[in-house]
Amino acid sequence: MVDALLASARGGLETSCFDAGVQAGARIFAFMTAASQVLGAEGERIAAEWLVERGWRILERRFRNGHRDLDLVAERSGVVAFVEVKTRRGSDFGHPVEAVNWRKQRELTRSASVWIARHGGGEQLFRFDVVGVLIEGSGARVRHIENAFSVRSGC
Repeated sequence: MVDALLASARGGLETSCFDAGVQAGARIFAFMTAASQVLGAEGERIAAEWLVERGWRILERRFRNGHRDLDLVAERSGVVAFVEVKTRRGSDFGHPVEAVNWRKQRELTRSASVWIARHGGGEQLFRFDVVGVLIEGSGARVRHIENAFSVRSGC
C-alpha cells in the first residue's frame, strides 16, 4: 500500500525524500497546551467547512496512528487529500503553512500509509495538502496549498 501512496504523490521537484514546498517547525500534539489544542480544533473546523464549500467530502477527522494524526482526510473527484491544518492568531511568526517541516511531512506520510492500509487504495490518487488558517479579529483567512509536498519511493 505504501507503494500506491508513493506512486500517486505528485507535484514539485523532488530534492530529497520530501519536497521543500513548506518548511519551518512543527509541534508534536502531545506537547500542545490546552489553548493551542482549542485553537487547532477551531482551525480544523474552519478548514473542513472551507473545503466542503469547495466540493470536498470529509472522509475522516483526526485520524490517529499512535501519537501521530492526520487532521483531515478529504476526497473530491477521485483524489484523496491528506490535509494538515495549521492555525495561528496573527502572522508574527510567519504564515501557518510554514509550520510543516520535513519531520512533520514524514509523520504525515507514515500516517497516510496506515490510513491507506486500513481503507484500501483502489484506483484513487493520493496527495498531501496543507491548509493554513490565520485568525485575525473576528475573521479568518484560509490558504490551501494543494500538493504541498511530494514523497519519493524508498524514503
